[in-house]
Amino acid sequence: MNLIDFAVTTYQNADIKELLLVAMMPLFGLTIVIEAWRFRGTGIYNLKDSLASMTLGASYVLLEVVVNALFVFAILNWVYSHRLMDISITPLTFVLLFLMVDFLFYAYHVTAHKVRWFWATHVVHHASEHMNFTTAGRQSTLYAFSGLFLFFVPPVWLGFDPAWGLFTLALNLSYQWFIHTQWVKKLPRPIEFILNTPSHHRVHHGRNPEYIDRNFGGTLIIWDRLFGTFVEERDDLPPEYGITRQIHSYNPITLTLHEFIALFRDMAKPGPLWLRLKHLWATPEWQRPEPAPPTEQKGELPSPQPDNAVQ
Repeated sequence: MNLIDFAVTTYQNADIKELLLVAMMPLFGLTIVIEAWRFRGTGIYNLKDSLASMTLGASYVLLEVVVNALFVFAILNWVYSHRLMDISITPLTFVLLFLMVDFLFYAYHVTAHKVRWFWATHVVHHASEHMNFTTAGRQSTLYAFSGLFLFFVPPVWLGFDPAWGLFTLALNLSYQWFIHTQWVKKLPRPIEFILNTPSHHRVHHGRNPEYIDRNFGGTLIIWDRLFGTFVEERDDLPPEYGITRQIHSYNPITLTLHEFIALFRDMAKPGPLWLRLKHLWATPEWQRPEPAPPTEQKGELPSPQPDNAVQ
């Protein structure tokens, strides 16, 4: 297959989610320019940080267009061929699909914070110590290989066309761009109660102990309210952005790989195989317990030191 055939095949099988995100890029870029001008000199924007975020975002979209076209869409089509029923799109079924996709995003998002394999990819998005529109674009190129798409298989298996499922997910992700900002304070209470807003999402990006692992919603915040993961932004507790083990780098490769390197380094430490593998599905902060010294394992007292031992 030559380069032209490859490009045509990629376009014909392209993930509509990624194509919509590409189409939205001019609007995303305009919001960055306006916000950066509005907050010039305030420290909300950092040039190196924003360039790293935009580089990561562009790489993420371009790679996913190719990988999803070659592999993911084929898998979704295979699932669709084994669907339980046929569900045509009407206003009512589209609302149902939207709610399903939004809930599945919540489920994925919780998992991405609680399971280290997924956190190793998602941490890229949280590593910025700034909160602005460029932070929304800070995504890992390894999403294409981490298995993220598996969370969105159920609607396809149920009977929704894969293209509609991916389009709905694209709408969800596009909405989330606009909540990565400090420009908008709190919105009217009915909106804050139902929708994920900039205020709610600032909490999610905070590394304050009170804010960690809260407000996982995509478009809707109702899932967090239902499952007890919701916390309101407090005026007396402004979010401190970033991660608890901050990675001080603007290098896109370092930002993409640092947590995977730490994960595999932890797995490489000596110990039982099942405990070494547990790093993959345990929480990001979990560490294997240190083995007890041999004398303590046998219940023996340590040998007395000679009088001339160095203290």
